[in-house]
Amino acid sequence: MTPDTQTPLAGFEQALSDLEALVDSLEKGDLSLEASLEAFERGIGLARTCQKTLDQAEQRVQILSAKSADAELEPFADHV
Repeated sequence: MTPDTQTPLAGFEQALSDLEALVDSLEKGDLSLEASLEAFERGIGLARTCQKTLDQAEQRVQILSAKSADAELEPFADHV
């Protein structure tokens, strides 16, 4: 599956995983200055991607909450 055809959640999970791997390699301090700068630049892009996805998810939650503001709350059914 290419990044363009991934669901937003799958894209978020992959971006977060890649970001965590970049942070780990930067924290080790084994990269050259140029490689560190490239990793940092890639990390900034990944962080922005993650933030955008989280912002979109928050907007969806707010829209869904607003639509059901008059609805009565119901307890979750026990799924055992």
